[in-house]
Amino acid sequence: MTVHPSARSALIAFGAVGAAGVAAATWGIGIERYLFTLRHATARALPAGSRPLRVLHVSDAHMAPWQHRKQAWLASLAQLRPDLVVNTGDNLGHEEGLQGVRAAFSPFAGIPGVFVHGSNDVHAPSPRNPFRYFMGPSSRIPTVAELDTAAMDAFFIDELGWTDLNNTAATIEVAGSRVDLFGVSDAHRDWDDLDALPPAIDALGPRAGDVPVLGVTHAPYQRVLNAFTDLGADAILGGHTHGGQVCIPGFGAIVANCDIPLKQAKGLSTWSHAGRTVPLNVSAGCGHSIYAPIRFACRPEATLLTLLPRG
Repeated sequence: MTVHPSARSALIAFGAVGAAGVAAATWGIGIERYLFTLRHATARALPAGSRPLRVLHVSDAHMAPWQHRKQAWLASLAQLRPDLVVNTGDNLGHEEGLQGVRAAFSPFAGIPGVFVHGSNDVHAPSPRNPFRYFMGPSSRIPTVAELDTAAMDAFFIDELGWTDLNNTAATIEVAGSRVDLFGVSDAHRDWDDLDALPPAIDALGPRAGDVPVLGVTHAPYQRVLNAFTDLGADAILGGHTHGGQVCIPGFGAIVANCDIPLKQAKGLSTWSHAGRTVPLNVSAGCGHSIYAPIRFACRPEATLLTLLPRG
């Protein structure tokens, strides 16, 4: 049978596209999701006279008990001896994920830290069509298994000495200096209570002008970033986006799963509102749902963010 040249060209093109798709899937599923990366960033964010602050920002581990490589990598980051650990949530990815979280974070005991919740610290992930992720912010799932959030929180607070920032504020001592922080629970599930923050901040009492103030959120929705900027945060840290998880090389994220601009879906940028501009670090996170085990052009990460006094 004779094949028309145009049909032959189409078949070749179709085959090439298919081969490229298989190669990309093989890379994203079998290789890149294990290429854990420590990103270094520096920002002049703190009041004049403040001491530099080395912040290890971890997020979105979505931990399952069998993910030993991820657990070992996270545990190894304790060797950095950061001044402060900021954990922006979605630690659990399985009903037995706490054992993996313990393995990952136990070496951080005694290092000051804070945390907020993502929805996967409360509800277990559920099977769903992974392509729905690329159709905009995900909808709420009414029927899911509950996770042992209280046990995770007890581990962070009682064993590691970390501070819960869900819809509240706190003062902690970091390397002999005071740091003020405030945070909210998962804004993607409307668990954020921004009205609770002003009285919580006021309850911390007066502070000197050189005391740093950090805002912590899981999901970096614009309403949260605007409120944090208005409340005086010197820098803001968030997660949730997975950096897009599957990105286009040379372009970046094609979805952020919230209303933050795509160009700010991961990494260090700035956020401006009502005349103030502050650094914003959005972690691409180091995990993924067990039902969407892929990373493409978006390596799993944590960030060592060094905050310096403003000039």
